[in-house]
Amino acid sequence: MALRLDHIVIAVHDLERTIADYGALGFHVLRGGEHPGRATHNALVVFGDGSYLELIAWREPSPGERWWQLLHKHGEGIVDFALLPRDTAATVDDAKGRGLVLEGPLDGGRVRPDGERLRWQTARPLSADLPFLCGDLTPRALRVPEGEVRVHANGALGVASLAVAVADLDATLARYRALLGSSIAADADTHVGEPVAVPGSNVRMAVIALGRSVLVLSSPRENGGGGRLGQRLAARGEGPYALVLHTDRPQSTGSFDLAKAHGALIELDLPPVDPDARRGSGSRVHQAHNTVGG
Repeated sequence: MALRLDHIVIAVHDLERTIADYGALGFHVLRGGEHPGRATHNALVVFGDGSYLELIAWREPSPGERWWQLLHKHGEGIVDFALLPRDTAATVDDAKGRGLVLEGPLDGGRVRPDGERLRWQTARPLSADLPFLCGDLTPRALRVPEGEVRVHANGALGVASLAVAVADLDATLARYRALLGSSIAADADTHVGEPVAVPGSNVRMAVIALGRSVLVLSSPRENGGGGRLGQRLAARGEGPYALVLHTDRPQSTGSFDLAKAHGALIELDLPPVDPDARRGSGSRVHQAHNTVGG
């Protein structure tokens, strides 16, 4: 099974206010529950493609946790993201065999508001340019519900792209190749692109395809400051910082209010037109026209 985008973590100060604000933005927000042994509780925004946003908050200070540190140093917003492995331990071993060090597997879990106990394993990289792994030990449908909870008033369908700021694009791409490894060889929908210079800027970028979602990695050029990107790296370090969601509602496209999204840079955009589907649609229209005319 290829690694796919599992979820994007958004750290917030007040979970109840965040739930209300995301609901007002047109998302169906589901209360997630509590994490045993931690001071965190969360809520989920689950999409039709199986990915989701995790809105996470702390009931008490947790200075030993990186996400809490980012929240209190830089404010609310996107702090991390996870990929879904079939087997966390096997994926860790494969990555280590290609020279990438991951911490784990580490046991984790959550107690839902209905009392259901979920269990998973995570593995974490040593650098923030990479995602962590989150693999289920209990059925994934318990952690990531299906059905009507995935339907949103704003038409959000799933994650189209996630922007990740990195310091050294070539080094980061090498780490992604080590992480994805067999997924690249076995799955045509998994691909690590080559770096390109973005015209009119001091930025280099590369795209990594993970099924329906893509990661857009950007770094400053060696001889340039990288503008806002360089400033962001200097202030916050590497990591994800913005995302685009596909929507099926043309009237919903555009950027969300940053305050209502609690610091998360989120845009809605229409899915790309499939040329084959468009040709097929035109063909059906032509056939219908001929039938009516006959």
